[in-house]
Amino acid sequence: MGGFGLSERTRGLVGERELGLMKSTAILVNTSRGPVVDEAALLRALAEKRIGSAALDVFDREPLPADHPLRSLSNAVVTPHIGYVSRDLYEVFYRDAVEDIAAWNAGAPVRMLS
Repeated sequence: MGGFGLSERTRGLVGERELGLMKSTAILVNTSRGPVVDEAALLRALAEKRIGSAALDVFDREPLPADHPLRSLSNAVVTPHIGYVSRDLYEVFYRDAVEDIAAWNAGAPVRMLS
């Protein structure tokens, strides 16, 4: 579901109806924006085993509260909004951060925000 932001057009894009169209073996993955999926409808679908499982990296409320029902469902995998993390990406982040600090210290900053 990645590639778009949250707007009134995308809020609740996947709701009760869409979840009802999914097979009982379906896996819903959301790494885009939490509210794109109607969280209450998803909780019901998972608890009632109407869909197979969900893998979520984004939520209506972040960080996901410790007592949130998604944390206790055996058919839900939740991560703390780190789905973008990969070795290659972190190498770029850290290399650029070191370059930014060195350039700032040298009086020649790079990647300036305007």
